[in-house]
Amino acid sequence: MNDPKTPSPQDPKTPARFAILVAGGSGTRMGADRPKQFLELHGEPVLLHTLRRFTELALDVQQCIIVLPADQFDAWHRLCARHEVGIPHVVVAGGHSRWASVRNGLAHLAGQEAGLVAVHDGVRPLVPAQVIDAAYEAAARHGTAVVAVAPKDSVRAISAEGTHALDRATLRLVQTPQVFGLDLLRRAYELPEEAGFTDDASVVERLGHAIHLVDGDYRNLKITTPEDLLLAEALMGQ
Repeated sequence: MNDPKTPSPQDPKTPARFAILVAGGSGTRMGADRPKQFLELHGEPVLLHTLRRFTELALDVQQCIIVLPADQFDAWHRLCARHEVGIPHVVVAGGHSRWASVRNGLAHLAGQEAGLVAVHDGVRPLVPAQVIDAAYEAAARHGTAVVAVAPKDSVRAISAEGTHALDRATLRLVQTPQVFGLDLLRRAYELPEEAGFTDDASVVERLGHAIHLVDGDYRNLKITTPEDLLLAEALMGQ
């Protein structure tokens, strides 16, 4: 279950595709007895659903890397055995932060010379395959592709002087996957970690590279609270 997928022959004009699934949650906000990536969603771990999304044959992802805290390896292996998971993937130890975890995942791709890397939250199990594919395609053209959706609610900014309305037409809510050229992402993660690095796009942007947005999907929710899990269950039930 943890052997890398044997790469299929690539069209020389088509960049190889890789994916890093970051799953370092503890489940604190869920009030659960296990990390949120291991909670059951329709009878299977959340992280397993996410892994399945990226290993759909039509996407042609060459290698999936799951980044987990080292002390969660055994639990994941037990879950894979219980659910008879035969999906090829590699498990890599995470770091002290999301930034460090992505960097560790990238290190596993040291033997790859080129390609596209999608970084995705392990607790976003409902991302449609079409969105993933669109992000890879856009990154092949622009070097970057960040999935995002327009806010549905009115938005206000808070300052010391009070609050003021923002034009939501000019705003986007960022999701994952975020896809980048392998060399670009490597160079970005050679930078020292900064407090402002809230996602991979903010790291790449620090190099001065433009960020290209791709239409996301409102179903692509991040499971963080008990309400998110209930909504995910309902969406999967459809």
